[in-house]
Amino acid sequence: MTDTTAAPTLSTRTLAMSYGPRRVIDALDLDLPQGQVTAIVGPNGCGKSTLLSGLARLHKPDSGAVLLDGADVQGLPAKELARQLALLPQEATAPEGLTVTELIRFGRQPHQGWLRQWSAEDQAVVQYALEAAGLEELAERPLDALSGGQRQRAWIAMTIAQQTPLLLLDEPTSALDLGHQIEVFELVRKLAAEGRTVVMVLHDLASACRYADHLIAMNGGRIVAEGKPATVVTPALVKTLYQVECTLLTDPATGSPLIANVRRAATA
Repeated sequence: MTDTTAAPTLSTRTLAMSYGPRRVIDALDLDLPQGQVTAIVGPNGCGKSTLLSGLARLHKPDSGAVLLDGADVQGLPAKELARQLALLPQEATAPEGLTVTELIRFGRQPHQGWLRQWSAEDQAVVQYALEAAGLEELAERPLDALSGGQRQRAWIAMTIAQQTPLLLLDEPTSALDLGHQIEVFELVRKLAAEGRTVVMVLHDLASACRYADHLIAMNGGRIVAEGKPATVVTPALVKTLYQVECTLLTDPATGSPLIANVRRAATA
């Protein structure tokens, strides 16, 4: 049940955002590639999550704009925006005892209204989301009885049910072990293959290199490098972002950069 309509464009123009008196993002211009996985990376406090919340209209900019198909998101009706864009925050919470299916049903809210109640189409979309996330056998299981990876896939399934062409994920694999991280990343790749535009904030540069088509490296509220991971990730960039030295290898299976021999950068 994939919508083959091209994903809308999502961009920023001279975007500036602050937390209190501190300017976090300054004069940022960005055009996200459609139908691809984009990873936003950079050190703590560089503005990654602030940018994501700005893209989702959770954080109002000081100046500039976030544009969805050329229209400022600040002027869009809430339901219209929710039909185009879904955000999974870093620490999503749900009521105790909620089952996987009940959580996924919440994704249909933007499609409900006084004249449109729950329908066979909604039920089919929920079933599709369960299947897409590989959760059919866990449909009636409470969320708090799931493993970390299963729970995160359930949250992503809720955004699948929302049927938005744009999906924003803030640290979708934080606190997950390696096996559960791979579960989530493989699901993200599947969604992009179906035509969705996926933007995810990641702390792990190695995972960003492996699973993203497009990489945005931020430092000090600005974009310092952008493009295909194999093109933009260099030892110099890693040092700029994280103050460490490294050796870069090439993954023979994917062609993506592999980061090895990481060590503290020498001080002058």
